[in-house]
Amino acid sequence: MQSLRQAAESVARRLTEAGHEALFAGGCVRDALLGLEPEDYDIATAARPGEVATLFPRHNEVGAHFGVVLVREGEFQFEVASFRSDGAYLDGRHPEKVTFTNAEEDARRRDFTINGLFENPATGEIHDYVGGREDLSNKVLRAIGVARDRFEEDSLRLLRAVRFAIRTGFELHPSTWEAIRANAGLLQRVSPERINGEFSKIITDPSRRRGMELLVESGLMQHIVPEFLALQGCRQPPQFHPEGDVYVHTLIMLELLENDSSLELALAVMLHDIAKPPTFTVDETGRIRNNGHDRVGAEMTETILRRLRYSNQVTENVCAMVANHMNFMNVQQMRTAKLKRFMARPTYRDEIELHRVDCTSSHGMLDNLEFLHGKEEEFSNQPLIPPPLVTGHDLIALGFVPGPKIGKILEFVQVEQLEGRLSDRETALEILREKFVPD
Repeated sequence: MQSLRQAAESVARRLTEAGHEALFAGGCVRDALLGLEPEDYDIATAARPGEVATLFPRHNEVGAHFGVVLVREGEFQFEVASFRSDGAYLDGRHPEKVTFTNAEEDARRRDFTINGLFENPATGEIHDYVGGREDLSNKVLRAIGVARDRFEEDSLRLLRAVRFAIRTGFELHPSTWEAIRANAGLLQRVSPERINGEFSKIITDPSRRRGMELLVESGLMQHIVPEFLALQGCRQPPQFHPEGDVYVHTLIMLELLENDSSLELALAVMLHDIAKPPTFTVDETGRIRNNGHDRVGAEMTETILRRLRYSNQVTENVCAMVANHMNFMNVQQMRTAKLKRFMARPTYRDEIELHRVDCTSSHGMLDNLEFLHGKEEEFSNQPLIPPPLVTGHDLIALGFVPGPKIGKILEFVQVEQLEGRLSDRETALEILREKFVPD
């Protein structure tokens, strides 16, 4: 079976055998030079879209207007793009027209020097027209040509700059950084869906803390989650938060997350205290309070995530985590039934990690976490929520009329079951006959 690279080489070879220059382009070249395994291969060629389509029967010309044809080779799909230069960008995303050209001109239309490299698949020779190899060696992320022009052409590149900087660990070149700061407002031209895609990659990157700091310091966060900026300077009770304000607390939490943390968890950590600024008060004793910040925070979170066009499921899960994050302080006082329900919720696994980083980044007390780990072991021999002993149909058979009363009776049975006081159907029915009278 062909590997990804072998399949890409096969596509390039078919192009060159037909008389067309064909080079690996962009990220796959960058990653290989960095010693990373490329996740995909893009192929740039002197062939025009029609010529590419003729050579590859299994193709899709969805991007042919911009010189891009999707080609199938074995089990893999590749973008084959004709060398081109771009005309004026009128919408901050697409060029008004493209002109098919050569590899050097194609390199100069790209975003960053480290993404403007080409490789000859047959020889391994690197074609560098923009100084990308030097910037790779110096660990610098630099826009190709005039940085402002690159950001005006496609304003999503403002976010891509942050993503590449944290992914590679490179420093942003001073001229590129200043252009990002000076042109952060261009992000307003980008659709929420496209912002969502880049922002999600930033917040799920292992270097997400640096990503958030760059977004704030550049002015880009003002056009993504402006509510987040209010965390700066929002004081917290020093006895519980010796680390500092809400912003610092949140950054530390993001840094403490495991590398493979879910998108929902990363968003919940970012937004769990989003309502502390609007709920900030100081009582008569001088103590800082943020009453209801979990409830208000869940409402704010829903507004933010819907504005960024996150899916209903992601929004629902993140809101649940924000709404519940303060309940962990009460777990040792919960009745068994309530605790089992708490632990059985679909977002619980992420929530317990949120609680871990919340405590670790502040007061350091992990007694509730240790208590829950103990309960997980205690409850491990059976499902947290076992199958019901009785159903609504059983109650109707006993003479109960469908309605709210049946729900209350089923709730009673489940609580008794979770508390360990009921374990079999016959006993449950017997108790119901004694305790409840049909309508």
